Amino acid sequence: MLTHHRKPVCLSHISTDLPFWSVVETAGTLYQKDTDRFHLLLTAPPLITCEVAFPNQIEDTATPHKTKAYTPTSPRVLWLEISPYRIIMTMQGNEQVSYRHFWEQGVYGVSRYWLPTESIQPHDPIRLRNFTKNLTLSGSPLPEHLRIEYELWAENVQLGHYILNLEIKH
Repeated sequence: MLTHHRKPVCLSHISTDLPFWSVVETAGTLYQKDTDRFHLLLTAPPLITCEVAFPNQIEDTATPHKTKAYTPTSPRVLWLEISPYRIIMTMQGNEQVSYRHFWEQGVYGVSRYWLPTESIQPHDPIRLRNFTKNLTLSGSPLPEHLRIEYELWAENVQLGHYILNLEIKH
């Protein structure tokens, strides 16, 4: 039972205690895998990155530090595996930061982040834990709204409270 629908999507991700907020409005393709299992595939605009050029070994105060901002040409792909009990979100694209989150209500899930290839250890992910406080999925027969409230942890250090909100317009 594989059917798909092209729908407008709004995905927002905020922190309730840190200065972090991101909103992506785009079109997504919703694939119905089973009665209550869906995959949502969408592209997000590429992140703008900055490349900082450092001055030569000798300190030259007459020449200012140069920065060069550029936008990668390939899109970032977001893929969500959605069910009423579990959400998996994967982001890949344009050799920037990639990640994979696993959320299930009342469970410590795993969040993995892969840094760009020029990082010190490009193939080893950074592993964090997330505790899902609330997972709500509404809409029938197709999902319309998803809200995940979770805490992000590195060992015994809490890295903030977050809310992921997904709206699929039908």
